[in-house]
Amino acid sequence: MKTYRVVLTKSYVVTVNAETKEKAKRFAEFYTGDIQDISTDENKRKSNFSIEEIDSRMNESLEAEEIKND
Repeated sequence: MKTYRVVLTKSYVVTVNAETKEKAKRFAEFYTGDIQDISTDENKRKSNFSIEEIDSRMNESLEAEEIKND
């Protein structure tokens, strides 16, 4: 079997409850990982936010190159 390095780009629409637009953007960037909310209950309580939905919009491989196994 061959091994490949694949460049993958993903795009999501995240629905966040937060005090400001800037905080919503920061929480969406920091507390999401591969189509899941990775924030803890403590994060949500301390920063006063919640992530309601993460909607995957794009999942596309841009290129792939074979890695030589020596």
